[in-house]
Amino acid sequence: MRANKVHLLISNRRTIKFIDLNSWGSDTFWSPVMISKMFVLIFLVSFIAIFVFSETGIASTRFEDLLEKNSALIKKSSSKTVEPVLAKIRAFGGPVATRFLKHWKAKKIFLVKSTGKFVVGAPSAKNGKKMVTIFSIATNKQLSVNPARDLKQLKPNSGVRAKIASSLVPLQLLSGSLDERREGIETVERKVERPHIAPLRDALKKESNNILKKRLTKVFAYATIAFSNDDNEVKAAIQSLYEDLSIGTRAALNPLLSETIDVAETLPTNVNLARVIIPNQSIRNWDGSVQKTNTFWQRTPELNTLTAYSLLVEKNLAPNPVSSKIRDAKIISLAKNGIVAGVRLSSLNNEASRDAVYDWLVKNKGLPARVDEEQMSAIIEKYVFFARYNHSSKEVVQTAIKVLTNINRKVAFYQFLDLLLDGISLVSIYFLAAIGLAITFGVMKVINMAHGEFIMIGAYTGYVIQLFVPNYTISILIAIPAAFLVAFLAGIILERAVIRHLYKRPLETLLATFGISIALQQIAKNIFGTQARPLTSPEWLDGALVINDVLAISNIRIAIFVLGLVFFGLILFVMTKTRFGLETRAVTQNPSMAASMGINPERINMLTFGFGSGIAGIAGIAIGLFSKVTSELGSDYIVQSFMTVVVGGVGNIWGTLAGATMIGLLQKGIEWFNPSNTLAAQTYMVVFIILFIQFRPKGIIALKGRAAEV
Repeated sequence: MRANKVHLLISNRRTIKFIDLNSWGSDTFWSPVMISKMFVLIFLVSFIAIFVFSETGIASTRFEDLLEKNSALIKKSSSKTVEPVLAKIRAFGGPVATRFLKHWKAKKIFLVKSTGKFVVGAPSAKNGKKMVTIFSIATNKQLSVNPARDLKQLKPNSGVRAKIASSLVPLQLLSGSLDERREGIETVERKVERPHIAPLRDALKKESNNILKKRLTKVFAYATIAFSNDDNEVKAAIQSLYEDLSIGTRAALNPLLSETIDVAETLPTNVNLARVIIPNQSIRNWDGSVQKTNTFWQRTPELNTLTAYSLLVEKNLAPNPVSSKIRDAKIISLAKNGIVAGVRLSSLNNEASRDAVYDWLVKNKGLPARVDEEQMSAIIEKYVFFARYNHSSKEVVQTAIKVLTNINRKVAFYQFLDLLLDGISLVSIYFLAAIGLAITFGVMKVINMAHGEFIMIGAYTGYVIQLFVPNYTISILIAIPAAFLVAFLAGIILERAVIRHLYKRPLETLLATFGISIALQQIAKNIFGTQARPLTSPEWLDGALVINDVLAISNIRIAIFVLGLVFFGLILFVMTKTRFGLETRAVTQNPSMAASMGINPERINMLTFGFGSGIAGIAGIAIGLFSKVTSELGSDYIVQSFMTVVVGGVGNIWGTLAGATMIGLLQKGIEWFNPSNTLAAQTYMVVFIILFIQFRPKGIIALKGRAAEV
């Protein structure tokens, strides 16, 4: 078999040598020739290692020399004097420069007083004495532990730290470390500056990580829009952001539509005109265009008579008007013995008389003429008011308008979708809270004011379980059936002790359950105290499902919606496919006939009340995951539960779903129109529901049977 030739490449800056390693095998291992060749090889390898490792040492030494030469400026740095030092550090580059700047910004650079060397320090305490552990700037290796008095900590002010952060960007963007590059991009995203354009362009060419490259592309577009003088380059950068819905993109594009309101005798042709303004008529659209007629949503014109005239005065195109205060002061100052222009001051008790006296003083005493609103309007009509874009290029502005129009349209859509999803989440909560009430009300004709307290019982059950089961995922999985069981048993006890004695007397059940509600709240306060208790959700429910920069659905909302769907399906199955459900429906429609068929109505009433109470306990778990658990938790939802049942249709599952949908979406919609006053939003909702019931008293889906007689 033919042997392959193996060569060893030995290189330094001046020579390249090839040594045929295969030829060495011709000598014996211990021969003088072989030993001499081994010494040559060891020497060359050692030479290469010394050369490579000395590069780092030389670089570190050179950087330390740079710091030493600029020691005075570094020690007493200010935002006005630090730039030359930062420029030299940026020019030096490399990991050592990046490391120094990061530590300097974080106030971790110390000066050793005895040697004048800069080191990285970590303050600590030992035996009650302040100590500092110092590390090498070049290698980050620990050097020693020194008393704090032997060192001086550098504490750059906020202005210097801002300049350091800006100087770090070019080094970080071109760093070999992914984390360093990510940190540099985040810095530029917070505030992009003109010096960042060149390093951003270089980094964009070299970046291999797709995620960082996408972020770099967007930041580079921001920098181009803000600082480039090439209109074509700016237009290309704007168009690259066509599908981007982030706040940063909107913040980068909106300044291109900034404008100035101006006035002239004739409309100029050398400006980037946005619109012509007609005082008291023109209404400005968001993109700078004009709308000449008032609309239902916006009735205030962009300029009224006073603001338009003030602009003329500012441009020295009209005399300064005399205000009522100045007019009255002038009249009083020229009065003698309480008389001015032959008129007593006491008789000047209206605006017309004061204007007449002042006009006489204008003619006879040389006072500045008064300009009333009618005169202002006449002067205003002689001039043209207009708005001009501050950016000189019409094409750039029109491109920005086109892109922003697309972005705003999509943002509005996703905001509406977010509102809708938020409403669906509230629908799920209202459905879980009300479905138990709908079942008991429909079957038993009982107005249960203590229904909210079964929600509270379920929430406290989940809290107690988490005290014993620290794993939140397992505890929630245990809490859901446990809350149902505890609330079910509490409902059975209430039905056997109180409710069964009050059948066919709905007003008395209302009063009795209202008293029980207060008693249960007080019992909860005695056991758990008045302080709110947390029902902690598992970690996998933290955060949100991010669709884009506008729409993000919290995992809690998704979980509650899924829980609502699951229990809606489960209740439908129980009520339509099980013997208990069939018996419940029979008792609901005709209790006497059901009894004659062998069904025990009292047993069904008891189980139904317990079943409805158990579902309320599950609702307590869902509600407790996003709100604090208190004794008043259930009372916050009892009104909405009754409204849901009444609007949807008493005792009907589908009706309860319809009512919850109507109430939840309506409430979120009203809150969107009036976000600062949730109480007013609830008031409007109640008024709407009252009006709705007037036209449909049996609800959206009316139930046939005993509940229909309520």
